[in-house]
Amino acid sequence: MNEVLNLRELEAAAQAVLPKLAWDYYASGADDERALRRSVEAFEELRLHYRVLVDVATRNLSTTVLGEQLALPIAIAPTAFHKLAHPDGELATVRAAGDAGTLMILSTLSNTAVEQVVAAATGPVWFQLYVYRDRAATKALVERVEAAGCRALVLTVDAPLLGRRERDVRNRFGLPPELGVENLHASGYAPVPSAGAPESGLAAYFAELLDPALTWDVLPWLRSITKLPILVKGIVRADDAVRAVERGAAGIVVSNHGGRQLDASPATIEVLPRIAEAVAGRAELLLDGGVRRGADVIKAVALGARCVLVGRPVLWGLAAGGRAGVGTALGILRRELDLAMALCGCADIASVTRDLVAP
Repeated sequence: MNEVLNLRELEAAAQAVLPKLAWDYYASGADDERALRRSVEAFEELRLHYRVLVDVATRNLSTTVLGEQLALPIAIAPTAFHKLAHPDGELATVRAAGDAGTLMILSTLSNTAVEQVVAAATGPVWFQLYVYRDRAATKALVERVEAAGCRALVLTVDAPLLGRRERDVRNRFGLPPELGVENLHASGYAPVPSAGAPESGLAAYFAELLDPALTWDVLPWLRSITKLPILVKGIVRADDAVRAVERGAAGIVVSNHGGRQLDASPATIEVLPRIAEAVAGRAELLLDGGVRRGADVIKAVALGARCVLVGRPVLWGLAAGGRAGVGTALGILRRELDLAMALCGCADIASVTRDLVAP
């Protein structure tokens, strides 16, 4: 992989090596992909009102998230099917997360078994959970990931059905026959239809297995079967964030699923301030969607996030260079964040406050 200066160049490097089916799967959003574009544009529209004459000779980028010590307020979002990008798949990603001193959230739809991923990790691993129609299978999966050593569950709540991703429909997306959803073998749910299935094989998989009747009652149920802290991912409304907190969520991931579900959804950075005000410190807030520069991290932290999650940039790095490529993606963001903090007059993350965005 040639030297890349920013995430846009890393994106181009990934597109150059990925087959069209895999590239479109990672890159696509729902319908006209407006939410996908808006997530990036909303960050671009925010300005940072920097401070001057502050001692920033040394900077400390470290933070904590649910008690986990992170070297920087950037973690790896859950994304599916890493082996479409690189043969080492999720193992390369989790090793790069450890190299960077941060955490990885492993997708339910991982091509690598959770036990292998945790064994390869040198930092914390959380597990992103979909709740299946078969509650016994869901319970078995929760018990499995807890036994494997995952430290938190991240419950995705914005996918009662899969959004219509027209690129995947056109490509009749499916997995190569040698790849499966390794965390569900024990329940007999590993196969995703192969490429060439009618429309999107993944959409058919979701429609058959995931529970569209899920309600807020799922949170007390999950709390009854696990000791792990639970974060709720996919919230864009303040009242929903409050409902999650009232039912015991330890954290909220402000997320529109990378623009892949409802195309009319808002950008996450737009709704973060209202959610932060409503939650009022009763749960920790994370944000994903649209982070492309280190300055974006400052904007999110200033508006109430403990850290941001990055998904597509990690996949770009994985495709372009495996473990080292993921390290490149995280390293670019770290370098940009460090410089932006200095230029904003922030020597540490605690100095990144709301007045930087809204003085």
